[in-house]
Amino acid sequence: MSTERRIASLTPCVGRCSTVFGDAVCRGCRRFNHEVIQWNTYTIEQHSVVWLRLDAQLDQILIPMLPLADLRHVHGFILSKRVRFREDASKGRKLYHALKLCEKNKHLAEESGLGIHSQQVKGIWQEFERRVLALATASYDFAFLRADGIHHNLLHMLEED
Repeated sequence: MSTERRIASLTPCVGRCSTVFGDAVCRGCRRFNHEVIQWNTYTIEQHSVVWLRLDAQLDQILIPMLPLADLRHVHGFILSKRVRFREDASKGRKLYHALKLCEKNKHLAEESGLGIHSQQVKGIWQEFERRVLALATASYDFAFLRADGIHHNLLHMLEED
């Protein structure tokens, strides 16, 4: 038995899992249901693939939504609030962490580096959640359609043999 202690790795989980209610895409972290279930069995490489997809979605949504954001300021802000994030976190991931802090405490908006005012936080957060869930769901649907198409092609090939 090893005496090494395992250090918990970062997870995309935000504590609002909706996959337990049957959602194919978690409304909190936007991972696919099978990724949530199997996360602790994934290799570092599998974790990285999921993180890259989630960060790409955040980049696609948040960078255009927050055009006045100062990334260096945002980075310092989230570090000052002791937010843990991966070293390779994308710009969108950092914007997400700052916006999430502001959503919980809108008075932080002016010091966040996001380039928004406290009265804008709620509306921006709601629009972000709407857009990112739609994008994550579309990503899931596309992955399902690809897998289904591959399955049908394989069956067709087997029938021909």
